[in-house]
Amino acid sequence: QVQLVESGGGLVQSGGSLRLSCAASGSIFSVCAMGWYRQAPGKQRELVAVITSGGVRNYADSVKGRFTISRDIAKNQVNLQMSSLKTEDTAVYYCNAACRQYNYWGQGTQVTVSS
Repeated sequence: QVQLVESGGGLVQSGGSLRLSCAASGSIFSVCAMGWYRQAPGKQRELVAVITSGGVRNYADSVKGRFTISRDIAKNQVNLQMSSLKTEDTAVYYCNAACRQYNYWGQGTQVTVSS
């Protein structure tokens, strides 16, 4: 069983920056793709960014050039650096670990971008 705990959400003005962190309960990065998803009110959960076990990064078109996903293997932590935030980035952000046939989720952290 993998546990994921997110932190770093909050309220920020449009154009500002936030850094989200996700702490995993074990050394899983060699077998799991780690991702950040978000869900805005009334919308489906969507993939924001993912980093594969091999270190390949992919981003949703809506965040390319503004968000950066990274991982700290020593700390079992994956981060999402968000810059040039827009009001449409407002959502609950979830950390995800896709580990072969298993899928794990964190509890989510709220990000609110004000205009």
